[in-house]
Order: sequence, then C-alpha cells, then structure tokens
Amino acid sequence: MDRKRKWVLNSGALLVIFLGRMTTGLEVPLDPKVLEGLPQPPTITHQSSKDFIIDPRENILIYCEAKGKPHPSFSWTRNGTHFDVEKDSKVLMKPSSGTLVIDISGEKAEAYEGIYQCTARNEHGTAVSNNIVIRQSRSPLWSKERKEAIMVQVGVSLVLQCRPPAGLPPPIIFWMDNNFQRLPQNTRVSQALNGDLYFSNVLLDDTRNDYICYARFPHTQTIQQKQPITVKVLDNSPSGERRPSFMAPPGRSSTQMALRGGVLELECIAEGLPTPEVSWYKESGDLPSSRMSFHNFQKTLKIADVMEADAGDYRCTAKNSLGSAHHIIKVNVKAAPFWISAPRNLILAPKETGILTCRVSGDPKPQIAWSVNGVPIEDSPKDMSRKVEDDTVILSDVQTGSSAVYQCNASNEFGYLLANAFVNVLAEAPRVLTPPNNVYQVITNNPAFLDCASFGSPIPTITWFKDSQTSILNRDPYVIHNNGTLEINVAQSLNSGKYTCIASNNLGTRENHVYLEVKEPTRILAQPEYMVVQRNRKAVFECKVKHDPTLIPTMNWLKDNGELPDDERFLVDTDSLTINDVTEEDEGTYTCVMNTTLDQDSASAMLTVVEATPTPAIVYEEPDPPTDLELTDQRERSVQLTWIPGDEHNSPTQKFLVQYEDLLHQAGVWHNLTEEEGTKTTAHLDLSPYAYYSFRVLAVNHVGYSRPSQPSRQYRTNPAAPDVNPTDVHGVGTEHNNLVISWKELTGLQSNGPGLQYKVNWRQKDVEEDWSSETVANASKYVVSGTPTFVPYEVKVQAVNDYGNGPAPEAVEGYSGEDVPMSAPESVQVLVQNGTLAEVHWEPVLTSVVRGRLQGYKVSYWRERSLHQAEAQQEEQQVLAFSGNRTDGRLPGLKPYSLYTLNIRVVNGKGEGPPSPNHNFETPEGVPGPPSFLRIKNTNMDSLTLEWGPPQDNNGRLTGYTLKYQPVNSSNELGPVEEMMFPANETTVILSDLKYSTRYKFYFNAKTIKGSGPTITEEAVTIMDEEAMKSNQVDLATQGWFIGLMCAIALLILVLLIICFIKRNKGGKYPVKEKEDAHHDPEIQPMKDDDGTFGEYSDTEDHKPLKGSRTPSNGTVKRDDSDDSLVDYGEGGDGQFNEDGSFIGQYSGKKEKDTHEGNESSEAPSPVNAMNSFV
Repeated sequence: MDRKRKWVLNSGALLVIFLGRMTTGLEVPLDPKVLEGLPQPPTITHQSSKDFIIDPRENILIYCEAKGKPHPSFSWTRNGTHFDVEKDSKVLMKPSSGTLVIDISGEKAEAYEGIYQCTARNEHGTAVSNNIVIRQSRSPLWSKERKEAIMVQVGVSLVLQCRPPAGLPPPIIFWMDNNFQRLPQNTRVSQALNGDLYFSNVLLDDTRNDYICYARFPHTQTIQQKQPITVKVLDNSPSGERRPSFMAPPGRSSTQMALRGGVLELECIAEGLPTPEVSWYKESGDLPSSRMSFHNFQKTLKIADVMEADAGDYRCTAKNSLGSAHHIIKVNVKAAPFWISAPRNLILAPKETGILTCRVSGDPKPQIAWSVNGVPIEDSPKDMSRKVEDDTVILSDVQTGSSAVYQCNASNEFGYLLANAFVNVLAEAPRVLTPPNNVYQVITNNPAFLDCASFGSPIPTITWFKDSQTSILNRDPYVIHNNGTLEINVAQSLNSGKYTCIASNNLGTRENHVYLEVKEPTRILAQPEYMVVQRNRKAVFECKVKHDPTLIPTMNWLKDNGELPDDERFLVDTDSLTINDVTEEDEGTYTCVMNTTLDQDSASAMLTVVEATPTPAIVYEEPDPPTDLELTDQRERSVQLTWIPGDEHNSPTQKFLVQYEDLLHQAGVWHNLTEEEGTKTTAHLDLSPYAYYSFRVLAVNHVGYSRPSQPSRQYRTNPAAPDVNPTDVHGVGTEHNNLVISWKELTGLQSNGPGLQYKVNWRQKDVEEDWSSETVANASKYVVSGTPTFVPYEVKVQAVNDYGNGPAPEAVEGYSGEDVPMSAPESVQVLVQNGTLAEVHWEPVLTSVVRGRLQGYKVSYWRERSLHQAEAQQEEQQVLAFSGNRTDGRLPGLKPYSLYTLNIRVVNGKGEGPPSPNHNFETPEGVPGPPSFLRIKNTNMDSLTLEWGPPQDNNGRLTGYTLKYQPVNSSNELGPVEEMMFPANETTVILSDLKYSTRYKFYFNAKTIKGSGPTITEEAVTIMDEEAMKSNQVDLATQGWFIGLMCAIALLILVLLIICFIKRNKGGKYPVKEKEDAHHDPEIQPMKDDDGTFGEYSDTEDHKPLKGSRTPSNGTVKRDDSDDSLVDYGEGGDGQFNEDGSFIGQYSGKKEKDTHEGNESSEAPSPVNAMNSFV
C-alpha cells in the first residue's frame, strides 16, 4: 500500500508533499530558524536566457544563481571548455554567486561571444544551467548601389525591393519619403513581410523620386536608409483591366512551417486591375478566431500561440470584378521540446524507493539524455540501485550519502529543454513546525481546523489526543487530513479544550499542544419591525442581540446600506434606534449589524412616513409570535411543548406551526415538525435519538404568519441503534469483473448515534454460498472486485452505529459488470426484395456469449460498386440497429444493380461484439435515373441537333432512349406529339422537317428492362425564313398612294408659305412716331426715316430685341382683333404686339423670351444655345 508523504507549515511554515514509497518529492525547506543545518543539493534559481544578444556599448551580465546547504560554489565553461574567470581581469564573478560581469570597455565584444554554461556544486551534488549563447548585436551598413529610374506603364504591377542587410536581431523595415513621412499604404500599395513594397497596379500619382526603405536595428537603436528609388509612370501604353494573379507567394500553392507556441504569419499579395480584395479560408476546419488577426489590409493572416490543430491547408483568394485567383498554403506545425511532466526534486529516507520522470513531447520526437551531477549517466560510476528506462530513472533501496543532482536533457532539431532535479537522502527525526500553544477560536456549528505541520524522514505519523486522554479516530465528527490537520466538521461547545498532536517515525517522537475555544453564535433576538409612522412623530427600531460573553460586540445602524444621516434626530442606544420628528426624507430600509471578532448578524426593516389621519381604520395584521416556550413530560423519544399565544391583531389565529433545529447535525436550519389548531397551546412531539433539539412556534391567521417565537431551551436525546436502513440500494457492475453496490446515505438525524457505518452484504444468486460482507463509513457505494461477468447477485445494506445495528435489510437483485459479446450471429442470409430493399436474416447468439444485457443487433452494410463497374468504388458505410432479440431486419434505400456487403454484430450494455463474416449480395435492375443532360445545338429554319448524356445512375443495363416532342404556338397550346426511339449507344440526333420560327418542347428519358426513368425537358425555337421575311416587306417608295400623299403635303406647305409672305408684306410699315413721342423714353433711338415710320427691318441680329419695345406691367400682351397676327399661323406664337397692333418682337424662327415668359418654348434649341448652356 502506497504511503502519502507530506509536511505542512502554516502561518509562515512551508509545505512539502511526498507521495508514496514511489515518491515524488518537493523542495527541502531552508528556514534557518526551523530546520537549521538540513542538507540540500544545489538548485539553480536564476539564469540568463538561452539566446542572449548583447549591446556592445554595455557590460555583459550573465546570470547564474543557485541555493543549497551548504551554499554551492560556481564554475563556468565556454564553448565546452573550462572558463578560468580569475585569469581574465575583465571578468568578475559576484560574491556568493555565479553571475558573471564582463567589462568590455576598450575591448571588442566579439571576443566574448560563445556558448556559456554555469555549474553549481556542493558536497551533495552538482547542478548545471542551460547553454547560454552570447552574441553581439549587429547593424551592418547598406551596400552602395546605383539605382536607375524605374519606368512603368499605368496599370501594371510593381515591386520595389528593400533587401536590408542581415542584422542581429533582424531590423524593422518601413518606407518613407525625403521628408521622413511614411508612404501611405492601402489595399493597392502595401509592404510585405520581407520589407518589399508591392503595387497591385500603378497610377500616375505613383510617380516620385523618393521611395526610401529604412531599417531600424532595435538593440543599437540605429536607423539606416537605402538609396532613394525613382519611379516614373507612363501613360503612352496603359495596361488594361485584368483578373487577379498572385505576386507573393508565386504559383498555385506553397508550403510553410510553424513552431508550436510561436506565431504563424501567412501572406498573400495579388496584382490586378481593379485592385483585388484578399480573403482567407481554412479548408480543413475553421480559423481560430480567438488567436487570429488580419493585418496589411487582409493580406496577412496572423495566428498567435500556434497549436498542432493549426496545421492544414489555408486558401487565400484574390478577387476583383473580372474574376478571382486562389493560392493554397500548406502549413506544417512542428514543435520544439515542451514539458509534459518535468522531473521534480525527491526527498527520500534510507531504504526508500523513488522515481524521476522526464516527460516531454515535440515534433520530431525529442531524444532524452540523463546526466548525474553534470556527467552523462552512461559515463558516471555504475549504481546498482539506479535503473534508467528512457524518460524514467528508478532509484531503489537508496542509501545515506547517495544524494545527487540529475539532469534531463530533451532535444530535437528545433531546440532543447534542460532540467535539474536532486535526490536528497535524509534520515531526520520528526519536527513539529506549528507554533506551540496556538489558540483557535470558532463559532458553534462551524468547522474547526487545528494544524499540526511536521517534517521528518521517513514521514512522521500524526496522532491526535484531546485533553491528554482520548485518542481521536479519523471518523465523524473528526477528520485527520494528510497534512496532519485535524478537522472538526461541526464544532460544539463540548469540543472546546486542549489538543495534542504527536508526530513520530522510527527516529523519534515530537508533540505539540494547541487549544480550541468554541464560542456561541451572535444572534439578533428581537429584530426591527416594519413601521408606518405619521409625519413629525417618533419611530423606534429595536434590535436586541445575544452573543458569546467572551467576545466584544459592536453595533452599527445603516440606512439604505449606507451610514445614518448626521442628524441629532437620530439617537442610537445599545439595543435600539430612535428617530424623532420623522420626515419624508427618513423613509427607507434600516439595518442593525452586530459584529464580533468571529461572526456577525444583521436584520432590516422599512420605515414608511404618512400624513396624519384623523380616524384610523381597523388594522388587520399577522399575529405576534408566541412566548414562554416550555418543555415538559420529557422522555427518550418524545417531549411536550407548551406556549402562550401572542396578540392576534383583530384576526383569530387559525393554527400554530412547530419547527425544530438540530444543532448537532444541521445547525441554523429550521424544519417543520407538526401543526396544531389555533385554539391549542400544547403539542406532543415525537423525537429521534442522538439530536440536540431546539423548538420554536409560529402563529398563523388570515393575514399571514407571525414572526417565529424565541427558541426553546435545548433538549438532547440519547443515542440508539438505527431505526432505518439506507434506501435506493442497487447492484450494478461498471467493469466486467466487478459489482458496484450503491445506496442513499442516512441523514445525520437518521443516524441515531455516533459512529454511523454501513454493513454491505452480497452473494451470487442461485449459488450455494455464504454472504460476504464489508463495513464502510462515510460512503455511498462499495465495489466488489473479481466477480464473474454478468451474473446475478443478491445485495443488501444495513445501517450500524456504536449502539447497535439497524433492522434486518431486504435483499435486492443486481448484476455484475458486462463485457463485450464474444461472438457474432451465424447463418446470415439476405433476401433481396427489389432494387432498393432487402431483408437480412440471422440466427440469434447464445445467452452465454452475449455476456450482458442484449440490447439488439447492429447491421453494417455498404455498396461495393455498381455491377456496371469492374473495379470497386466502396461508398460510406451505413448502419442500422435492431433492438431486442430479433432475427431479421430490412435494409431500405439500396441502389439497384449494385454489389453490397454486410456484417452483423451483437450489442449489449458494454458495447459491440465482433462482426460476422462479410456477406455479399446483389440488387436487381431498376429504372434508370434521368439523362445527365440534354442540349440543343445548330438550330436552323427546319432542323436542329439534340445531344444527350447517359444517366449518372443507370440502375441496370440501358436498353435505349425515348424522345417525344411537340410544337407550342403563341398561346402556349401544345401540338401533336412525335415520338422517336434510340439505342443505348447513341448520344446525338438531327431532327429535320421542322416548321420555321416555331417553338418546340422536347421530352427525353432513358430506359432499362424495368421501364423508363424520369424525363427531362428542353425547349427551342427554329429560325424564321429570310425569303419569307423579304416577301412580306413592302417598298413604300414604290406605292402610288404614298407618292400622292407626299405631293398633297408638299402642295399644302407651299400654299401656307405664300399666305405667310403676303401677310408679312401687308404689315411691313407701321406709324409708330406718335407712340415714341408720347413716351419720351430716353433709351429710344431716332429712326432713320424722318416721317416717323419704320424702314424695312432685318433679322440678322437674332438675339437682340427691338429697342423701345415694352410689355404691359402685368407681363401679358393683349392681342388685337385683327386676323393679321402671325400667331394664327403657329410660327409667330411667341411674338408680341402692342395695343395699336404694331409688332415689337422679332420675326424669326427663334427669339429671346421675355423674363415674364418662363422656359416653356417648345422650339428646338440651336447648336449655339446648346454650347452656351455649358459655358
């Protein structure tokens, strides 16, 4: 039996856990006050990182700190050989430390580059650090190069290469211009991970002479720039729009490797016009949304904390309006070694056995190498007590003086892990680490924990005593934890006293004394009550408290969970709060809080302030709680309770409810016990043994329940044997060779006494054998091992305590565990019903080989191939389950004309048995599926060509095809049907003698010997006859009626023109001199004729109105009654005449409108006006 080995130091002490004779130990404590002089091999506590890049301007500091007893000494190796620190004046090792300080002032830092390793040793062993690689940071200069201007056409793609010098660590790249402004980047122009600047397509605006790549080296804080690059974009032969294609990475696919725990960056940069958009998709699963982010305008996918599940194919898609392009990046995830379980320090006593394990994982699988005190284990002196098995070192029967430090080195091509773990062989007498005479205080009915932290080798055994007399067993109510702590589940006043813990091993004994004080809980006996107070009256809240006399209480009052107002109207007494002259602002919830150093209690009540009422109405309230509870007629299993009813508040009491609290088993919880009529004041109470009862009573009227009465005095009943046994007893096996007997445990009140245990009995049914039994405590199940598989058992569970046994229990039938069935069904036969249904029959298996409860049979079947095909094309397996002891089942959904395979398994509660031998069967032919396609080509006036493809599912041997077709007229009426048959090997036909310009509907299906399959349809229209079209067309230019009509129209236009000319000459001169003299308008210029008449005017200035022309103030022109107006002829509709009939507008086909006329002219605009509208 393995032993558990632990030591615990509470309140400043330390905790070490030892597990078993096969021990996994923890660190030895080095508290000088407690464990003076305890030896310990060295342990590395601090060291520099494995890869250490130094700044050549600062001293080199390589850390190596270790602890041990005695304190270890330190030494170093460099590049695998001893590094003599004392011979180099530039190197200093810190006192009592292995940390190196290397002064490189005046020296080249390169001289101290190399691989360093620290060794810490004392007389008990040697520990080593990691290999620390020291490298100097470097920021080399950019090589000089002459850059020619780059000439590109508009729209083409472009890459500006950066190619920075290789630095240590690598530099950070960015692009700027001559003004040190970052170049703008977007979906079209962006910087790749390697620093190059990519243009998906160039614009004229990209022309510039200051594309400059900068490299910043973080360790040296220097920035270097490349020679500026000049780009000239030409537009004499621009590139047209095009589909996307990938610039980086090239091709259709690429491969990328990532390390577990690292960062994976995938990049896709595409060119195209318009600029493509990039999206990402993982083909073998979802992208890890919680660890994933997009950068560089969706062109870079970044996954942090890479896991093995991140391996797979990642598809990036570039898309624009002309199409899309795809690139697959195959990601392989490798892993440097990582810990599953690092070796841990061991502390062993002489003759004990321990195990060091070095569990690692990685890809490729890491190689593990063990060393002892820094020497490879195969080169160290042979030790018969030591056995190495790959990642495990087993130490057997260790001896004093065999302490050592073991190193585990796990490595693969991506890195290594190094761990030190010491084995410290100690023989130490027990030491109790818990300070003596500690006093523990706890409230009644709460758990109490008494510490007994100890150390010793071998691990000490802890024993507890109370008052130096009674040995405390590890049973209710006491529990001794593995670290030596004693727990009392429900502390009572009788548990107070002096406790002694004794720690002992084969080298000695130590003891320690602590004290437990169990205090009475703080309780509010009289709680504040809800109050309705009239304004300007007084409100008083009571809060009477009971507490342990040895604890100092503190009373606080709160209003709405905050402090009371700073108002002299609020008066706080020892057990009450008084509010004088209440106002509406005083409304709220008031809470009294009683605190002690160990616990607290609180109670709240609301205050409502109302206006004064002259005549208060009758108030019906719940009754006051009963008082003066007394216990009389006290017996072993009963007691009589009496009480005095409280005020009924105008509503008679209907009943009394008696409740009890069991302070021993469930303190603080009140249970209903019995009810009595409202006229009674006495109740006879039946009780259980071994309980600490308190009683209280509540009164009930039609308003509600009263507050509970004050609890009665405590009444304790004596222990007795259990009255009942556990219920819900079951026997069910979880493994093929066990039986788990379970039950529902008794409550504390049902236990009837201390030391409750359960006597578990079992025997195999129908077999003559005696009952087996086992007694357990604090358990609800028991596992019987070594049982036969699935046999019936009789089980029963009896309650037992220190005062006797419970009643004789009844036996319950159960079964031991099941195992998977041993054999498969035999005589499997298949009866094929039709092409899609088959029946399978089998012989049932024997009960003896089912080895469990038969749940049914599982039939697995799959389609091997179509009978058309010679080679197998196995489809996904289908499974049907048939419950119960059946011997047949139906297999629906089969495909006709196919070869199927099936097998059958028996299923029980444990799982499935082996499959029966595979059984093959064939399904008969069925009707075929629809032809795969029907195409119509070469449509002419009276013929067309039909092409078709065979069905995807022939479901048999095709015998041919059927074609039906019929014309469809313009009203969608169908014409006569023509039908044609074709052999199975034909796939095309030319139909002739069709009507031109006619729509036809075609119906096409395939058939086997079983009949015709589904029909597919198509429609087509034949071409119209061109000669017919020409014959139907009429040449209007040769028609007599058309010639006559044109002549009549021309004659009518000529007559109209003559009339207009005559009208115009008739109104050529008008006397307007009198009008001009009457108006005396200074703007009116004199006419060229002295007689005051107009001369012949000209219309050469089309856009200038006649000077002196006016319109009425209302913006309208009054038309004269004369028929001479040009308006009558439709051409002068916009002209204007004065009241005397004189023409004051312009006679032209188009004139300027007056501002009063708006824009309603219907005449066509001239080209000049059209141009003017754009100016």
